[in-house]
Amino acid sequence: MDTYLFATFIAFLINFVLIVPFINFLYRLKLQRVEQKTKDMFNKSTPIFDKFHGHKVGVPVGGGLLVIVTTVVLFAIFLFLFVLFNTKIQTNFPSMFNEVKIILFAFLGFSLLGVYDDLNKIFFWKKRQFFGLRFTHKLVIEVILAFIVAFWIYNDLKVDIGHVPFFGVFHIGVFYIIVAAFTIISFANAVNITDGLDGLATGILMISLASFWIIASSVLDVPTSLFIAIWLGGLMAFLYFNIYPARLFMGDTGALSFGATFATIGLILGKPFSLVIIGGIFLIEIISSLLQLLSKKFFKRKLFPVAPFHLFLQYKNWEEPKIVMRLWLISIMFSVFGLMLSFLK
Repeated sequence: MDTYLFATFIAFLINFVLIVPFINFLYRLKLQRVEQKTKDMFNKSTPIFDKFHGHKVGVPVGGGLLVIVTTVVLFAIFLFLFVLFNTKIQTNFPSMFNEVKIILFAFLGFSLLGVYDDLNKIFFWKKRQFFGLRFTHKLVIEVILAFIVAFWIYNDLKVDIGHVPFFGVFHIGVFYIIVAAFTIISFANAVNITDGLDGLATGILMISLASFWIIASSVLDVPTSLFIAIWLGGLMAFLYFNIYPARLFMGDTGALSFGATFATIGLILGKPFSLVIIGGIFLIEIISSLLQLLSKKFFKRKLFPVAPFHLFLQYKNWEEPKIVMRLWLISIMFSVFGLMLSFLK
C-alpha cells in the first residue's frame, strides 16, 4: 500500500506542476469551447443547455489528455522499477502483460477517438474539411474498440464471469464478449454525458475508482491497483482546476477514455454487478438522456422537460455547485453499497 500511495502522490505532484502550462498551451492552440448552438444526436437544437452553459465558451477543452499521458508514462516507469529491483508483481491472471495491454488499450484507444472528436467539434464543424464524426460514426468506432477489449478479457485473461451477491459467480461463456462490450460502450458515453457540470464527472469518477482500488488491493492485483493509484493522483490535480468555475474541461478526450477504462477495470476484477452500483450516477445520467432521445425520436414528445438528470436539476433552479456536491455524496453512498455487495459471497 505504501507504494500505491507514493505513486498517487507523485502523479498528483507532476500533474499539478504541469497543468497550468498545459492550460496555457491549450489557449495557444485555441482548443477552447466554441460558440455554437449545440445539437443532440438527432440534430435537434438544445436551447436549455445553451442557456445554462453559454457562459463557458472559451474555456480550454481536452484537459483529460494531460492526465492520460502522465498516467501512462508513470505507470510504465513504476512497472519498470518493479522489474529492475526484482519486485514481485502479483496478478490474478496467467500473464501480467495481457492485463496491462488491455487496460492501456482501453485507456489510449478511446482517448484517441475523443481527441479527434474534440478537434472536429472545435475546428471542423463548420467547414467540414475533414470526415465529420457524427454520432453513428463515433458509435461504430466505439463498438470496434469495445469488442477488441472484451475479446481480450475473455480470450487472454479467461474471464467470463460475473459475481452476483447471494447467488454466487456465474460463467456465461462466449456471450460474455457481447455483455462486456456493451458495458464498456455504455460507461464511455455515460461519463461523457455526465461531464456537463464543473467537477461533476471527475469527482464521481474519483469516488468510484477509489472503490475499485479497494477491491483490486483486496485480491492483491498489483497492475490494476497501481494503475488506479496513479490515475487517481492525476485526477486529483485535474479536479483542482475543474471545479466551479472550471478553468479546464476534460472533453471527449478524457471522458470517453475514462469511462471505457473504468468499465474495463470493473470487468477485469470480475465485478460487473458492483460496477453498475458503484457507477450508479453515470447510469442514471445516460439512461435519462437515452429515454429522452428515444421519446423524441419515436413519439415526437419529450419524456422529461430536459435531460440528462443534472441538466434537469439545473432546470429546476438548483445551483451548479449544489448539484455537483450532492451528486458526489450520492455517489459515495452508491460506492459504499457497491463495495459491501462486492465482498458478499
